[in-house]
Amino acid sequence: MNRHLVYNSPASSLTRIVTLAVLPLLFISGCKKTVDDATLTTNVKAALAADTAIAQQPIQATVQAGVVTLTGNVSDDTARSVAAQDAIAVTGVKQVVNNTTVAGISVVPTVTVATAPKAPRPVTREERKQIATSGTLPPPPVDAPPPPAPVIRNVTLDAGRDIPIRITETLDSETTETGQPFTGVVTREIDADGFAVIPAGAAVRGRVVEAKDATHFKGSSLLSIELTSIRRHGESIEVATDPYSIEGKGRGKNTAEKVGGGAAIGAIVGGIFGGGKGAAIGAAAGGGGGAVVQGVTRGQQVRIPSETVIRFRLARPITIQTSEAAGPEEEPGLQTR
Repeated sequence: MNRHLVYNSPASSLTRIVTLAVLPLLFISGCKKTVDDATLTTNVKAALAADTAIAQQPIQATVQAGVVTLTGNVSDDTARSVAAQDAIAVTGVKQVVNNTTVAGISVVPTVTVATAPKAPRPVTREERKQIATSGTLPPPPVDAPPPPAPVIRNVTLDAGRDIPIRITETLDSETTETGQPFTGVVTREIDADGFAVIPAGAAVRGRVVEAKDATHFKGSSLLSIELTSIRRHGESIEVATDPYSIEGKGRGKNTAEKVGGGAAIGAIVGGIFGGGKGAAIGAAAGGGGGAVVQGVTRGQQVRIPSETVIRFRLARPITIQTSEAAGPEEEPGLQTR
């Protein structure tokens, strides 16, 4: 049987040592190279898909010269912020232009810079034109000075301030129970003292203060709801609002009354025939345009269809710390619907 002996000469051992020492240096050197846009696109999409908080959100990402542009329609402002944070954390990304909408509401685009990953800034008027023309922004100059530190202010929304909310589920006096929670989104940015206090699309939670089903022989239906919290950039802020209430008349009556919160009710015909998401959109004026009255022999049931817009009124002031400048008013493409 032939046996082959392997002889490791000093020279070959030295070569192996040098090779092992150089390989990490080559790897480190390679890491410093600029990541191409195709690779960045793949990496950003993977980062968004890996985050369970937003994995199901329909977010699209495109990359040009290291600048990521996010588009799509997310469920709330928190999902929008998380997407930008995930994208800017990807190695090689220089900026993230967040051009997503929130629950169908157009929001002022923001820019997050990798070298200063603090609060994103709203885009300038010139940048907004650039986004409208090409869908993205050019990369920042190499020697650009760092952006100034954001001015942080404690801004107060006084009691009595209206917060317009789009309800995202149907509430019905026949099936809804007292204490039941409900959800919605803020329909437009809430500003004060030149600062954006609550962003459009911020998710809200509320509860049913009282729910009464119309009995067969007597009594009247009632729905009374209030807000309990607003979620702003991942932080839950407790709020107290005046209740918004609607009441149906008893058997033989054919009207409903608004019993709290301000303006008159407008009946929505679509909600009478099945309701459901999108069946009716609440009017923006007054306390809420989506109250629906139904029923003949049992006394009228009342309903707040999904997509109804209600203006809740703050019962006590809230103070929020913010560095975001208020967005432009009545600018084309940025109005809430």
